[in-house]
Amino acid sequence: MRLFLLFLLATATALAQDKAFFLSLDKQWSDAIVKSDTATLERLLAADLVYAHATGIIDTKTSYIAKIKERRQVYKSFEQRNPIVNIYKDAAVTFSHVRVTGTNQSGEFDDKIMLIHFWIKQNNAWRLAAHQTTKVDKLP
Repeated sequence: MRLFLLFLLATATALAQDKAFFLSLDKQWSDAIVKSDTATLERLLAADLVYAHATGIIDTKTSYIAKIKERRQVYKSFEQRNPIVNIYKDAAVTFSHVRVTGTNQSGEFDDKIMLIHFWIKQNNAWRLAAHQTTKVDKLP
């Protein structure tokens, strides 16, 4: 019984560390967008990325990074709340509520959104394969 309890504790600890890892990936991504750090985005984003904005605009990795480089998409702040992580074999999904501010092709924005990221393991590295945001009336 004691061995079983130690196994459960080790498994729970490993899972918590794994969840922290994916939250750190989300943090690297959010820091990169606020800092317009396109080198980090190049590293984090999958080549076949589907980047769906709350506005309905869909970007690829190339078009999204171009918007950041050309300052057509500028993030001033990014505040993530209540993140949830679900881990699968070579994939993970993160979900959170976010308040994000900045400017884009439509002008200034101050959005409250739900954010879903789909992370995949490719060539021994974790990459963001899909991004989806949806506007919400208020944040929890």
